[in-house]
Amino acid sequence: MNWYNFPDDSGALAGAAKDCGAASGGRYRISYNKLPRTADGQRQQLVRRLAAKDSGLDIMGLDVTWPAEFAEAKWILPWTGANRQRAVEGTLAVPLQTAIWKNTLYAVPYNTNTQLLWYRNDLVPTPPTTWAGLVSMARDLAKRGKPHYVEIQGAQYEGLTVWFNTLVESAGGSILNRAATAPSLGPPAVAAATIMREFARSPAADPSLSNQMEDQNRLAMESGTAAFEINYPFVYPSMKANNPKLFKSFRWAAYPGVDANRPARPTIGGIDLAVGAYSHHPALAFEAALCLRNSKHQISAAVTGGLPPTLRALYSDKKLQQSYPFADAVLKALENGSVRPRTPAYQNVSIAISHTLSPPSGIQPRADIDTISGQIRDALQSKGLIP
Repeated sequence: MNWYNFPDDSGALAGAAKDCGAASGGRYRISYNKLPRTADGQRQQLVRRLAAKDSGLDIMGLDVTWPAEFAEAKWILPWTGANRQRAVEGTLAVPLQTAIWKNTLYAVPYNTNTQLLWYRNDLVPTPPTTWAGLVSMARDLAKRGKPHYVEIQGAQYEGLTVWFNTLVESAGGSILNRAATAPSLGPPAVAAATIMREFARSPAADPSLSNQMEDQNRLAMESGTAAFEINYPFVYPSMKANNPKLFKSFRWAAYPGVDANRPARPTIGGIDLAVGAYSHHPALAFEAALCLRNSKHQISAAVTGGLPPTLRALYSDKKLQQSYPFADAVLKALENGSVRPRTPAYQNVSIAISHTLSPPSGIQPRADIDTISGQIRDALQSKGLIP
């Protein structure tokens, strides 16, 4: 079996491949092949090889935004019968949504991810629960001459789309309609764009907001210039290693909501495992994929690689909770979470959003939502440029 997945330096993926080969009793061996580090590079390599009907792609780790595109192109095989039952059993519902296209399961969730609000409790004894509260606390800290920035992803890339999607979903809306045939942007989207603009123009925003991604957010928080950051769990071990003194005050809370009447719906990430349509060994590939994402290997990936599991029962595992003292917060965020628009045209949809809303300080809420709606409508009809 050839398994193509993101590059992992922790050894968890290579270890899982070796374990599963040994457990097969000699029926197969898994070769773990590293894809490029960037998501765009990973997708490009897979798309080119699948378009050429490459039979060497047995198992693939797909970003959660790709299954719809790959399924529509008939590059990956559906999960049916006993394989499907094993794939869905015990799997968290929201990550499972990312692997479904047109009511058919096309992959098995391997790992997931979600953002939390991270903060310094030496500056903020009680974390805010809404965006209005977050900006208000940052403004108060600024008036007192304290570190006050709220670090979030504001650069013109996928992170900006994720921010927007989370706010739209948290406001009770969605980017596409249920059938993924047309944009569904309305008042919730205008509210989301307004929050982004008001945040970017407030003292809460880092002056580098329009150029910031996850790692720049992490570094700013570790440097002591920020009071908050909205980011993924990888920031916790990083703060512990890089600034032990500040780590003593480093805490986490739920993603802030649009209003106090409903919880936020943070956009999830992660990787889904799919079986290539041109594999010479599809039956074994399904079996191997299930082994790669079993409880043992998900715990290993979580503890050594910082990748949250997709199996609900693992959040009660003592080994995970020792490494993830915030496991309960992650689980709650995943249960309340949202997914990005499921459509084969996702790349175009994401570009339309991130380009129109950049920089956040220049957002014109109603006009920009109209622009995004038109561009999404074109993308769904295969008009315009394809990235």
